[in-house]
Amino acid sequence: MLVVQIKPKEEILPLISSKRIFILECLGCRDVHYPVEAAEEFIGDLKEEVVERASLDYLCHREFAQEYIRAYASQVEKAEVVLVFSCGVGAQVVSSLLEDRTVYTGCDTLYLNGFQGLTAKEYNCEQCGECYLNYTGGICPVALCSKHLLNGPCGGSQQGKCEVDPDIPCVWQQIVDRLVRLGRLDTLERLGAPKNWNVSPAS
Repeated sequence: MLVVQIKPKEEILPLISSKRIFILECLGCRDVHYPVEAAEEFIGDLKEEVVERASLDYLCHREFAQEYIRAYASQVEKAEVVLVFSCGVGAQVVSSLLEDRTVYTGCDTLYLNGFQGLTAKEYNCEQCGECYLNYTGGICPVALCSKHLLNGPCGGSQQGKCEVDPDIPCVWQQIVDRLVRLGRLDTLERLGAPKNWNVSPAS
């Protein structure tokens, strides 16, 4: 986990309204910074049905996360959505393990100079401070698109491969495929405000 802040309620609540929720909270890097009180307040105020809440360590570690999810399989099955409180890496790992389930992140990940937490081999988080995973099926276009495109594919990909590097998959093809499986392709019709790159380390 990197440094996270809880997303605004007005961003999350419309996504989970009237749905049964399974909550995964990662406490692995609380010695660096995890807003425990803010997360507790957010979760405590939820009016939706919380099927189960699990506080765990290091969701960014795929093998650990897989075992956690297996342990809570029956509760996950009862839920309509999974709400993850972790850095972008943890949220991506959980989403990849639950491809048939809608996974949302309750956090934005911020850059912390000099500390990068655990290194996850399969996933990356650009710590952009404005997480897009809730609108892209849990797959990050900021970290994984060679052009960092946020509004869909560039049009240059061929047979699901990236135009910039044909050896890697087009992440936007992966995003579309995931959203189709989840029945959420209409999510891409959402018109969002331009990204605030001022909160990103790349700015």
